[in-house]
Amino acid sequence: MRGGAKAAIVGGVFLAMAGGAGYGVYSLWDEPLGSAGAQAELASGPPDAAETRRTATEFLAAWAAGDADRAARLTNNQEAARVAVAGFRDEAHVTGAVITAGRPVGTRVPFTVRAQVSFGGKTKPLSYASELTVARGVTTRAPLVDWQPSVIHPQLRRGESLRAGSPASPPVQITDRHGKVLTAERYPSLRRVLDELRSRYAAQAGGSGGSELWIEPAAADAPRRNLLTLDPGRPGRIPTRLDAGVQAAAERAVAGRANASVVALRPSTGDVLAVANHRADGFDAALLGTTPSGSTLKIVTAAMLLDRGLVAAGRPAPCPETVSWYGKSFRNQGGFSLPASATFGTAFARSCNTAFIKQIKQVDDDAALPREAREVFGLGLEWQTGVSTFDGDVPESTGAESAAAYIGQGRVRMNPLTVASVLATAQTGVFRQPLLVPAELGGRQVAVAERRMKPAVAAQLRQMLRQTAVSGTAAAAMAGVPGPKGAKTGSAEVDGAVNPDSWFTGYSGDLAAAAFVAGGGHGAEAAGPLVAAVLRAG
Repeated sequence: MRGGAKAAIVGGVFLAMAGGAGYGVYSLWDEPLGSAGAQAELASGPPDAAETRRTATEFLAAWAAGDADRAARLTNNQEAARVAVAGFRDEAHVTGAVITAGRPVGTRVPFTVRAQVSFGGKTKPLSYASELTVARGVTTRAPLVDWQPSVIHPQLRRGESLRAGSPASPPVQITDRHGKVLTAERYPSLRRVLDELRSRYAAQAGGSGGSELWIEPAAADAPRRNLLTLDPGRPGRIPTRLDAGVQAAAERAVAGRANASVVALRPSTGDVLAVANHRADGFDAALLGTTPSGSTLKIVTAAMLLDRGLVAAGRPAPCPETVSWYGKSFRNQGGFSLPASATFGTAFARSCNTAFIKQIKQVDDDAALPREAREVFGLGLEWQTGVSTFDGDVPESTGAESAAAYIGQGRVRMNPLTVASVLATAQTGVFRQPLLVPAELGGRQVAVAERRMKPAVAAQLRQMLRQTAVSGTAAAAMAGVPGPKGAKTGSAEVDGAVNPDSWFTGYSGDLAAAAFVAGGGHGAEAAGPLVAAVLRAG
């Protein structure tokens, strides 16, 4: 045996100890062991009980002694076994081990390993159970250990190995605005965000590496699997603008709805406080979605019309049941109309499609809405939030598509992040680019809108948003939300879908949120309660 190992029968128990390495193997059988290396003459069928005990004991003794060559010869895959047994000592840095065999079940032999792993001046115990199977060699017919990586450790798979050392980089903690650690286990909606933050900013997170025992994967791009932490080191830290309390409320809100997404942010700063999704496909629709947002985009359209003086919150605005533009007929949901005396503010609060589309002839500029979206609301300016996001698109359209864009349909593309930002801009009158992490992290340049909203326009928008939340289409959902508050509902028709997508955005004080439920129907019914739940919790 390697390293000055000695073997003896002591009290009926086989004992093998490697003096220098401090390994040992104990067999609980009390009969003579013989030699498993001798070829079984004309042997056939599975190994018998004596052959199983003898082969397993000699293999475990050789492994315990650190004798990789001897252990390998007792297996049916000598090359793989030799590398694994040697690696157990040299790569996994096991400095002491006692291997205890249990009673065999047929040709299967269970055993336990009690070891010590030492690296970088730190030592910790490692204990686990595994098993081996004895089978006949194909050519020799001798009883041999049927080699599997799991013999060395039950979690090892083909091509994997045990390694001890320092992690490739220090562990990284991602924290909310109050220093609370955020994890994907506690906040599953953040998994994509947290993974990307680590990928982007781990090198700037500080911290110091420790030491650990891990399973080295077979594929170069697969992650390591930690088995034992010897020294945790000092984790690095990536601070975010998220709020753990608001995030928890958002997670609870979407959990009750299929295909639901919500984003919450602080209008006064643009800080993103929560991002949550509940989708079977795992897609981060809250930040990466690209679908029409329906009537929530009327906030942008209203700002453009107010800015041009074509409408005013308190002036009458026609809201017929239907209206046509370039041969396409547009109607209000449910086919309603408003009296001739109804104001533009009421048309906004009731989400009257025709009141908006009737203004398109007066605007007489297909680029007017896209310019307002980009220059005032910052949509499509390549936001540097800290992670990958889709930042909205209100492209220039012509003909019937131009009219569809006025009510958030056609080629308009949005998501809860961009809709929440639109509402925040309307509330404050200033576009503040949403931020998930401080701009200083990574030296990012935040997007700045070309112009501020006129104070008179902002005041009228707030008035109309409040009217929507108090007596319009959002009133039922916003009933329990404290003021000052405002909201806008939306339903977006999708080709081929049975029900329209549900959209809703609202604010309460310095907290704004937007939600999207694919196929949810009317905005107040599906997305509205999600937003209201987040606003009440915040």
